[in-house]
Amino acid sequence: MHELLATDNINSENLETLLKARENGEADFLLVDVRESMEYEMGHLKGVDMLKPTSDFQSWAQAFFDEAKDKVVIFTCRTGNRSGQVQNVFRSNGHSRVINHSGGIVSYRGEIER
Repeated sequence: MHELLATDNINSENLETLLKARENGEADFLLVDVRESMEYEMGHLKGVDMLKPTSDFQSWAQAFFDEAKDKVVIFTCRTGNRSGQVQNVFRSNGHSRVINHSGGIVSYRGEIER
């Protein structure tokens, strides 16, 4: 496992490093954007695997928790606040491999897709 995946929080620079490592087969994780659809469509990080809006958290949380329980998951949002809240819920329910993207998309300097 990539050493950057053994943390609770990751900054934008390290997330860029991890996305490149994943492209090269050197890291394995899911990158989940927890912003709303409208925000996502205005621009999202290249490499996001799925959108799971926090407004719909109750409808997707349990199924995603079960599906991703053996995977490293990095949650991202606009500033790191919502993703941190989702991370806390997952951690408090026993998912120890969840990472918050601190600073969110506003601090990200890598590729953005629209």
